[in-house]
Amino acid sequence: MNIIYLLLAVSLVVALIFFVAFIFSVKSGQYDDVYTPSVRMLFDDEVKTKKKETSKKSNQ
Repeated sequence: MNIIYLLLAVSLVVALIFFVAFIFSVKSGQYDDVYTPSVRMLFDDEVKTKKKETSKKSNQ
C-alpha cells in the first residue's frame, strides 16, 4: 500500500513539472502564430475585390 502513495506523489510531482514547463513556454511566446498574419493579408485582398465587383454590377 505504501508504494501506491509513493507513485501518486511521484506522478503529481511530474505533472506539476510539466505544467510549469507548459506555462513557461506559453509565456515565452513559443506557441505564437507567426504564419497566419502573413497569409491573412492575402485573403483580405480577395474579399475587397469581390465587394467592388458586386457594387459595379448593381450600378449597371
